[in-house]
Amino acid sequence: MSVKKSLKWWQKLIGPKMTPSGWLSFFVLGLGQLRNKQKGKAVFFFVFELIYILIEILTSSLVSPGIPGQPKHWGYGFFRKSLHGFITLGEITGGKFRDNSPVLMIEGILAVFLLLVLAVIWLINIKDANETYINYRETGELQSTKEFYKQVFETSFAYIVSAPGLILMLFVTILPIVFSFLIAFTNWDAYHNPPADLIDWVGFSNFGNILKLPGWRSTFFGVAGWTVTWAFLSTFTTFFGGLFFAVIINNKRVVFKKIWRTILILPWAIPNMVSLLVFKNFLNQTYGPLNRMLGADIPWLNDATLAKITLLIVNFWLGVPYFMMLMTGILTSFDKTLYEAAKVDGASNAQSFWKITFPILLSQVTPLLIMSFASNFNNFGVVFFLTGGGPRNIAYEYADHTDILITWIYNMTKEYKVYNMASVMSILIFILIGSISVWNFLRSDAFKED
Repeated sequence: MSVKKSLKWWQKLIGPKMTPSGWLSFFVLGLGQLRNKQKGKAVFFFVFELIYILIEILTSSLVSPGIPGQPKHWGYGFFRKSLHGFITLGEITGGKFRDNSPVLMIEGILAVFLLLVLAVIWLINIKDANETYINYRETGELQSTKEFYKQVFETSFAYIVSAPGLILMLFVTILPIVFSFLIAFTNWDAYHNPPADLIDWVGFSNFGNILKLPGWRSTFFGVAGWTVTWAFLSTFTTFFGGLFFAVIINNKRVVFKKIWRTILILPWAIPNMVSLLVFKNFLNQTYGPLNRMLGADIPWLNDATLAKITLLIVNFWLGVPYFMMLMTGILTSFDKTLYEAAKVDGASNAQSFWKITFPILLSQVTPLLIMSFASNFNNFGVVFFLTGGGPRNIAYEYADHTDILITWIYNMTKEYKVYNMASVMSILIFILIGSISVWNFLRSDAFKED
């Protein structure tokens, strides 16, 4: 960013010019407010800065000398030590004193978050001192601290109430996400495994390895291609399967509708894990009941192509009830006069379905289809509990024929401790599924109506 652009940004944020009060608050929080004779605000901003200073002092060797012989950087205050550890990811291995790289990374992220909060308060402090001074020079009136807090409470009540939740979310939700993201830029694997070893920053080399190294390249494109195919076919089949059963059951010629709905919803009521483990044994090539009944030796889960087809069939059995109930609810809310008017115009039942029912239905469920696609993209349970990713594929790195990206990531972390590449894959999944979902959502009628 150029100096000119930086100056424009500063003026837009703080104001057209810096006043004496603004400059005082620039160097010491609350000093400008004290000059403006607003003691309550001055105390608030100064105490906020003082807390940070005390944290740094009380956690340093100035107060706690530490253990004799410990590394110099262990005596730094919290913020200096955390930022130093974040940059270096540790300096000492073995012996009595040992750095733990992941802990240093987390502490560094925490320190950055806290400093960002301080930076926001610092900017608010400068802007407040500046505007109060300018307003006093123009009107001759000085807003009291009590009036200020009353105004803030009235105009920013929503922000005040939600602030604790937002701050909690910053540390409970955002921090783990950032930590997982940063692992992709390190060499954290089975050969550099903390706390026994230190890890180092390696930049974008892990991303480059996906394209440069033949094994990683073929595995990524193979697994990613199957993942997209799996997500699309799983969503497509369960959607149209659910629609088919909903239309059939809603037909006026069908009797005992409640009984049929109850039977068809049972697969959804049973926990998926239980169903999948039953199917895994039922489809076993050697002793499975299905092969014994057929008197055949069909490799339902041991042939690459057949295993993928089996996955889709089992997922169809599990997923259709959800879409069936969803479609049933939507179909019962349709305006019947549309069909009466279509019948008067001579439309057949098929024409009424494809020209009236399906377009209206699709416009209402498109957001849910996008969510279903995203869910199937990361449908860990079906693949893990039914095939375990198999059958074996010796050409892949830490993956097998039916592995999707999420199960591949599981293998890399749980079985092989390749955390850096697993993090890379997580980022690529986010980019891929986020792009597809946003693109589809923006094109949906539901978004256009909003």
